[in-house]
Amino acid sequence: MTDSTGETAETPKKSGKSRLILGLLLAAAGAGGGYFATVSGAIPLSAQKGVKPEKTDAPPALADIAYVDLPPILVTLQSGGAMRHLKFHAQLEVESAQREAVEQVVPRILDVLNGYLRALEPGELTEPLALVRLRGQMLRRIAIVAGDGRVRDLLVAEFVLN
Repeated sequence: MTDSTGETAETPKKSGKSRLILGLLLAAAGAGGGYFATVSGAIPLSAQKGVKPEKTDAPPALADIAYVDLPPILVTLQSGGAMRHLKFHAQLEVESAQREAVEQVVPRILDVLNGYLRALEPGELTEPLALVRLRGQMLRRIAIVAGDGRVRDLLVAEFVLN
């Protein structure tokens, strides 16, 4: 009978971690090199290789815009038992050709803004990004009333919560 003592040649197993680390290092080096080549101008980003856009001294022409002033709105808000007041004043940025059409619907715009502002809770107005969110909501409502494409932007002149 042969006696096997169970001696087997154990080969050292290579860890998959070293390959992973090597791959990550190569990827980081490639990304860094690509970033540097792009920033330094070695790799042009324009559609035509090697052509840089011409710099002009003249600023671009401003669009033909007009502003429609909305009368100030004073809204009473209730929080619990306390009464708070919100004073809101804004202007609408419109194209000059659309100014008269937008001025005709200002009463409807004021009605929509009054309804929206009265529905707000005072806690919503104290959030850090409240004005950005409110501008977007009000601009969308104004666009529905005035017609899409007539009002370009809502410029808030006064937004005071007492």
